[in-house]
Amino acid sequence: MSEKIKFGNVEFDINNSPLKNFTKYIGFFILGLLILSSVYTVDANENAVILRLGKYNTTTGPGLQFKFPILDKVYKVKVDYQYKDEFGFRTLRPGVKSAFSTKGYEAEAWMLTGDLKIADVRWVVQYKIKNARDYLFNVKNIDETIKDVSEAAMRLMIGDRSFIEVIQTERVAIADQAKRYMQETLDKYETGVSIQLVQLQGVVPPEPVADSFNEVNRAKQDQETLINEAKQGYNKQIYRIEGESQKIITEAEGYAIERVNNAKGDVALFESVLKEYLKAPQITKDRLYIETMQHVLSNNKNKIIVDKDIENLVPFLDQNTMRRK
Repeated sequence: MSEKIKFGNVEFDINNSPLKNFTKYIGFFILGLLILSSVYTVDANENAVILRLGKYNTTTGPGLQFKFPILDKVYKVKVDYQYKDEFGFRTLRPGVKSAFSTKGYEAEAWMLTGDLKIADVRWVVQYKIKNARDYLFNVKNIDETIKDVSEAAMRLMIGDRSFIEVIQTERVAIADQAKRYMQETLDKYETGVSIQLVQLQGVVPPEPVADSFNEVNRAKQDQETLINEAKQGYNKQIYRIEGESQKIITEAEGYAIERVNNAKGDVALFESVLKEYLKAPQITKDRLYIETMQHVLSNNKNKIIVDKDIENLVPFLDQNTMRRK
């Protein structure tokens, strides 16, 4: 059965009209668009947050995902990615020969230390997104919030320390405490951010006073060098004197022990002689006399002892021996 439409004197057969085929094609085209718009992909390092009619619905992981066309809106967030913020400087050209610029960033780099000196502090913050929903919707301007919290944390850490501590001994502690402070603050705001690293790149005096600071630093180094050299000389002399005094003490102690031992030996000898003397006084006297004379005369080989009553001494002398002498 054919359907006809009449416009004035002209009639149109709808079943045979090209308009019917065109409408069919339009329907297929719209259906294809709806099917394509209901499919989306999430990369391996991303999460996708789905809003349905403007309200949070769900969070999907990597892979091929489906949504309701028109009703759902998809926001993709890189969660397995290391974000990096630089403070006090900016990288112009990364690589082996990196190029940096510090001009124009003095407002965030110059900080007041605990002893009321100014330090030029440059640092890096690296973070990841641990909750895509919180990252997108809990804080209006999350990037600026992270920067503000980082700068506030660093100013707090620098203000608690002296200038010397900041540039020399406390750099690691400053970075660790700033990281902990940032994480606590961002968690309080429910930002969905995890701080991975806070690293001080450089802490120096501001450029206008750098030369004066370096001169003072060199003077302190020269002073420390002279002090160390004086201490070395002092220690060298002290060690030498202590060694010599110890040597004298040791020798004195040895001499004292020797004298004591000799005295004990003499006492023992005397007591033994006395014991024998008490038994036989004359024999003991004669023995001591003979031993003494033997000891004395044994060291005088050029002397001849004869009886005073001998009248003719010559026949008793060895003439050959006398000639050689």
